[in-house]
Formats: sequence, structure tokens, C-alpha cells
Amino acid sequence: MSSQHRAHLQDTWGFTEGDPITEDLTAMRLLGGGENFEAYLAFDDVTYGAVVVKMVRPGLVDSASVLRGLRREVASLDLVNHPVVVRGLRAVTEGERPHVVLEHLEGPRLSTLIRKYGPLQQHQYLPLAIEIASALHYFRRVGLVHLDIKPSNIIMGAPARLIDLSVARTPEQAAQLTYPIGTDLYMAPEQTDPPTTGTPGYASDVFGLGASLFEAIAGYRPFDDGDRDGADLAARFPQTRDLSYTLPEDKVAPDVAAAVYAALDPDPAKRPAPAELAEALEPALARVPRGRLAGFKVRA
Repeated sequence: MSSQHRAHLQDTWGFTEGDPITEDLTAMRLLGGGENFEAYLAFDDVTYGAVVVKMVRPGLVDSASVLRGLRREVASLDLVNHPVVVRGLRAVTEGERPHVVLEHLEGPRLSTLIRKYGPLQQHQYLPLAIEIASALHYFRRVGLVHLDIKPSNIIMGAPARLIDLSVARTPEQAAQLTYPIGTDLYMAPEQTDPPTTGTPGYASDVFGLGASLFEAIAGYRPFDDGDRDGADLAARFPQTRDLSYTLPEDKVAPDVAAAVYAALDPDPAKRPAPAELAEALEPALARVPRGRLAGFKVRA
């Protein structure tokens, strides 16, 4: 862990069980956090249930860029109303404790399942992929690019749920990016150094889903880790070159593998649209024995 990351983790509200976050929110436990935010499970007197409170870290409450990012996330949440995407409940975007209140989702993150148990079974990863693809199809309808599709932003369940719209942009805003936004190991090649490497957009999210699905099937990522501190673009982002690894042929059907590889095409114009990706995977889901699909439905 870098000294900078340790410093961020030490910049904490330090709430423990029973501490008031606001008049209506009482802390239950810390869930985690990133560079700019930390998240608490809290009891909400408004909804009278558990919620997640994503808070700007105390040392950043006066940061114009961080508050701008919070407002952008709130605007994205207000725009989205889809059963596979986390719901925003309300927000305070200025003052002493800027935060957004999110619904609390039961279930493990996809990244946690892979880390603990390795590759998923087809009756787990096929519904997951189709459901996330439905969210990406919806994003195209409402004009939103997530830009950070990865296993840690997917909550497993029936349906799966997509979380964290903190870096989401409109397609126009995404097309104007001049620096990387996303997570190094999952961002599409065009996200790595725009506009030199291309224009981030809807197809970038398909790449993120392809990388996440690859990892769910194989238990390992499609690309090497890369040199996070490297000045050379290709060294930092192996996804700008060919795949580092392939899917295990004995664990995945050929039509599923073909769909995953198509989603990982380095050329965004050649990647399938989300609906096309879902349609390519549905025959494989239909082949899964019905008894393995409790809680999941195959579209007729």
C-alpha cells in the first residue's frame, strides 16, 4: 500500500456503531472507502431501514473537484431507474458532511466470490452477464456511460446489481476526456489515454463487462497487471495489446467464449452492443438445466 493511499485511509470520519451521521442517519459499521469517499452502513430514520451512506472524506469537504464529482454521481443516480442498478435515495452535496444515501444491497461482490472460490459456474455467470448487459442497454437509452464496469462494482443476486456511478458521464462528456478514468485493469483501450487512444463511450462499458465476465469464467483476468507506475502506455495498460490469456476451453462453451472475445475487441466499433451481447449469451443460458436457475428467468 502506498503512503498516499494510507494517508487517504487515515482521513476518516471514524464513525462507530451508534454514532449520528446526520439527524436521520445512525452509523452501523464502516463498509470501506476509496481515495475521496468512505461508505457506512447506517440506519435511516426516513426509510426506517438499512442504507449505505457514501461520504466525502473530511479532509476533502472543501474540494471543488470532489464535490463536483459527488454532484455528477447524484445527477447520474437521478437519471437512472433500472432494476439492475443501485438506487440513490437522497443526497447532501455541500456543507459539513457531503454525502449520498444509497439503497443497501444484500449479496457479495463478484470480485469477492472470485477471490474466495475461483471461477463461477455457468448458471451464475450467464444470468449475471445478461442482466448487466440489460443495464448497459438502458444506459444507452438514457444517455449515460458508466466507465467503471468491474467485478467489485457488481453485486451478485437475482438479479445482479451494478453499483458506483461516481465516474459516470454523458456520452458527450466521455468523448471530451483527456485523461484515463476508470480502473486500470478493466478499462477499455480507448479509456487509457484519450483522445490519443480513442474516444471513450458506450462501447467502453461493453469492454468492462467482457473483462469482468472473462474473470468470472476463468478465475483470472484476461490481461497481465501491467506496470501501474510505468510511463510507457503499453506497459501500464496491457489491454492496448493482445489478450494476455485465453479462456479455458474445457470450462466454457464456444459460443460463450466467442461473445466474451467480441466484447474485448480492442476496436470499440467491432464490439457488440449490449443487447447483441445478451442475445448471443441467451442460447447458452437456455441450455442450463432448469433446476440450476432458481431465481433466474430466461427471456421467452
